[in-house]
Amino acid sequence: MKWIWQLPQWPQFTFDLTKFTHFEREFHRNAGVIIGSLAAVSADEVNELRVTLLSDEALDTSKIEGEILDRDSVQSSIRKQLGLQTDGRRAGPKETGVAQMMVDVVKSYQEPLTRERLFLWHKMIMNGRIDLETIGGYRTHADPMQIVSGRLDMPKVFYEAPPSDRVDVEMNQYIDWFNRAFEAQIPTVIHAGIAHLYFELIHPFEDGNGRIGRIIAEKALAIGARQTLITSLSSTIERDKKAYYQALEQANTSLDITEWLIYFSKKILEAQVYVQEMITFIVDKARYFETYSAQLNDRQAKVALRLFQEGLSGFKGGLSAENYIRITKTSRATATRDLAEMVDIGALKKQGKLRHTRYYLPLQDVAEKEP
Repeated sequence: MKWIWQLPQWPQFTFDLTKFTHFEREFHRNAGVIIGSLAAVSADEVNELRVTLLSDEALDTSKIEGEILDRDSVQSSIRKQLGLQTDGRRAGPKETGVAQMMVDVVKSYQEPLTRERLFLWHKMIMNGRIDLETIGGYRTHADPMQIVSGRLDMPKVFYEAPPSDRVDVEMNQYIDWFNRAFEAQIPTVIHAGIAHLYFELIHPFEDGNGRIGRIIAEKALAIGARQTLITSLSSTIERDKKAYYQALEQANTSLDITEWLIYFSKKILEAQVYVQEMITFIVDKARYFETYSAQLNDRQAKVALRLFQEGLSGFKGGLSAENYIRITKTSRATATRDLAEMVDIGALKKQGKLRHTRYYLPLQDVAEKEP
């Protein structure tokens, strides 16, 4: 069996262009809606949206690879990288590194892709690693770069990337293609989809290829939309990463990548819907505190803020009295009184009874109170 990079036509990918007219039109329509929405919110709200989206992307692109990071540390590090006020929290090397990469992509998205930039990103996300031969450079080991799964005694090789001695040539060709694609007016969704798949097929680094490959796709989308806050790709992929890996596996055998591009284009549009929802969420948060801040004591305000930090999904299963006690470090009697007051003024919705009682933010109710 020949791997895709061993085929005579490699890397001349083919696809049915007619299948992407709708995706491309929807991408630019959605981007326009998002950009218009951003123009209608305050600078502080845009900054908060940026921190939230970049934090989610950092956490989720790592989670796809099985790496769990501390949310508060990631957010603090991203705020620091953006020059915003922080809580002074010291972030670990992994959190610092991925935060640096996410912010660098935002700041440099209009610049051409270079090997130096790729090496910089690799150094960032490998921050603190001591188990790799090469950090901040392409892999050089003689062993095959294989994607395997299954039992240790019976591994199954799903894919084998080009040998290390071919990586430099392959990546020079890749970088040249990436930078020429926009000038050649390749549709943005196709540019991003090929950019991600092509990079993963080369697999140029010892580790971190998935994270860097997804950020390259984000860069392609930002170039096409001329705006960085238009997708939240990793967060969308992470919600069904099994399908993502299946799509990658199916795409590594043929140069006809129409099905991969359809899958990826759908994910791009889903990611844009998520961003639109996040913009609404950030605006709702501002309205919430305008409405209730004067009525909340310090404990109540702290809990409300903590609920918003959980994002669109909120606390899994809702906020319990135990959650409130743990966050505020207060007594059960005080927590019960605080929660009852928040329900009375409309700052929380109450569902269930007794030990099954849970509390939720009334975002829709807040929006309806606005003139």
